[in-house]
Amino acid sequence: MTGPGTFVVATAGHVDHGKSTLLRALTGTDPDRLAEERRRGLTLDLGFVWTTAPSGRRLAFVDVPGHHRYLATTFAGVATAPAVLLVVSADEGWRAQTGEHLAAIEAFGVRAGLLVVTRSDLADPAAALAQARERTAGTGLEGAPAVAVSARTGEGLDDLARRVDALADAHTAPDADAPVRLWLDRAFTVAGAGTVVTGTLMAGTLAVDDVLELAPAGTPAAVRDLQCLGRRVPLVTGPARVAVNLRRVAAAEVRRGNALVTPGRWWRASTVDVRFERGAAPAERPPRPPAEPLVHCGTAATSARLRPLGPDAARLALRTPLDLHVGDRLLVRDPGSRLLLGATVLDVAPPALRGRGAAAARARLLASVADPADPAARLRATGLAHRAELAAMGYRSGTEVPGALVAGPCLIDGEHAAWLRDALRDAVERHAAAHPADPGLPLAEAGRLLGLPDAAPPTALTGEELVVRDGRLYRAADAERLPAPVAAALDALLAELREAPFHAPTRHRLDELGLSAEALALLVRRGHLERIGPLHLAPGATARAAARLGALPGPFTVGECARALGTSRRVALPLLEALDAAGVTRRDAEGRRTAAAAPGSADGA
Repeated sequence: MTGPGTFVVATAGHVDHGKSTLLRALTGTDPDRLAEERRRGLTLDLGFVWTTAPSGRRLAFVDVPGHHRYLATTFAGVATAPAVLLVVSADEGWRAQTGEHLAAIEAFGVRAGLLVVTRSDLADPAAALAQARERTAGTGLEGAPAVAVSARTGEGLDDLARRVDALADAHTAPDADAPVRLWLDRAFTVAGAGTVVTGTLMAGTLAVDDVLELAPAGTPAAVRDLQCLGRRVPLVTGPARVAVNLRRVAAAEVRRGNALVTPGRWWRASTVDVRFERGAAPAERPPRPPAEPLVHCGTAATSARLRPLGPDAARLALRTPLDLHVGDRLLVRDPGSRLLLGATVLDVAPPALRGRGAAAARARLLASVADPADPAARLRATGLAHRAELAAMGYRSGTEVPGALVAGPCLIDGEHAAWLRDALRDAVERHAAAHPADPGLPLAEAGRLLGLPDAAPPTALTGEELVVRDGRLYRAADAERLPAPVAAALDALLAELREAPFHAPTRHRLDELGLSAEALALLVRRGHLERIGPLHLAPGATARAAARLGALPGPFTVGECARALGTSRRVALPLLEALDAAGVTRRDAEGRRTAAAAPGSADGA
């Protein structure tokens, strides 16, 4: 098992400034694993080595290429490390790729690191260090600790190990319970084991038998085995370098840029709204990004189409979806130039821009977002959101949004909730005016009228003016009383039924009384009438019929039942069918009935 005792650091810096040589001297292992890399003395792909710090902490290093041609690979290494070693050689000083790598460090929001001046045996490191201090001013590495080293003589290596150890001590441990997003940098097949993928786990915990999702395809991927820095472990907590043996996933299905993610805890985004980072000066605007940039996140890279929304904001339509949270950092670059821009994700599921002025309005809203993880901004924009979706998008606990209304598993923005309450009250009023016989608006219809999802019940919006009864919404004054014409008709009908309890009124008689189907449904729901098939009788009619029929010698016919109840076959037949269904009577092959024995009677014992 590994945890806070492991720390991951990436290298950065110009080609041939001694990054790989430095790691070889520090760890005793060559990070250049490819034969061509060793032959040419040039890092072409990511390399991974580790060592043990003086404190006993295990330090893992991700070595990146320095050549401009392999920038995408460099970004994949820098983006997933919590800290960097920015390397500058004493004999050459700051170079173009050093600046590009610093821009990538800034874009991905890496704020922990060391300045390392290599080849201190070939030249005085002071000039290179002064130059590096000047170039890192105003960045996250401003004032970073610096150390001069020589891989050839070993000078400064012990100091470097101690400083990396101290860097790890100062780093805030990530949340062990955070959802996993393991950006993959390698995938290969091991004989007898199957597919193995590697990556830097930045936060969360991975364990054997976990079932994750391979993004962006969404393929389930079960963890068969885990290794951390060459050791088999039952679980691993970030930050850490890990190798994951997957069940039932072919290596051909996996490539760099895929990710293993906790299902349901990340948003698979095809369109995102972002804010570009300003320069060091407060008034400085970011350069204009290209219309079709490349977008990097973690080890992934995808082309995109960009729509400006304001001086600092834009909408990116991604060719390949990325599993993201709001607040994630992206690197946006122009493939035809050296332009690199950092961007913060403000919305992973932005609304469509429709109508004149929609883009400008969206830009104003994005400009007001101070904290991307605050769900209040999302609610203001959408009015309503499912809490599980908010969590998947990376927002903080949605139950704490000031003024928000909890509606089942959903949250409704306070202002939108007030508008919905007014709209619901008006809808109930309109329904009552159109349906005086039954003024209650069905809840399902209320939800449809308000445009609410099934998960958000309209009952959360009722307040004191509306009352829910029998699956309907009533004005408080209508909830208990019957409409006057319906009440009068009911009194007349019940008077007739008291004289002849089983003389169910015909449709013609109900029409004479003014009792429509809507009014009858209301009376049945309120318990004023009992419905038996097509019949409407006084409450308790079925029980009274069962009592009378229980006294008949069986078996008896439908006609005998009708005579016993003082009614017609029109009424007797539906009554008997209801009693059959309730088990009160039993029908034989000839259509005659026998009253079932009461529980505990002699013939039923």
